[in-house]
Amino acid sequence: MADGHCRRRSGDSPVFITGGNPVTSEKVMMKKAVKKVVTAAGLLAVTASQSVLAALPTPVAPSTAPAAGDWIGLISGYIKDGGLVLGLAIAVLGFLWIAYLGFAKFNEARQGKAEWAEVGVLGIVGAIVLIFASYLLTEAAGVI
Repeated sequence: MADGHCRRRSGDSPVFITGGNPVTSEKVMMKKAVKKVVTAAGLLAVTASQSVLAALPTPVAPSTAPAAGDWIGLISGYIKDGGLVLGLAIAVLGFLWIAYLGFAKFNEARQGKAEWAEVGVLGIVGAIVLIFASYLLTEAAGVI
């Protein structure tokens, strides 16, 4: 097909001429589709045969340690652990936000654009906010 050319007749679909044999575009598309299916099936067979030989680790049980076969307890344990990780991520983001604001205010005070008292107030208020957020996250972990 790469060395062939396309010829259109009035009212017909394109006809590709390859070595003197006309091949319609539908046949070419069908050959490509069959080739894709065979390639996908071969790739699937290779992947399946390799995954059978793989030594997979055992999954880590959630912190609630449900009884064997208790799927609802297992799923709720994973949801609880996910909530705790999300709360920890929120606390880390809060810490980084307060630290960024502290560095920015410190830089402004060094340049004379802000008072040093503002840096101190930001430090005290930031510490109170972080302590309060930690308290709320700890209480939420007990409720979950």
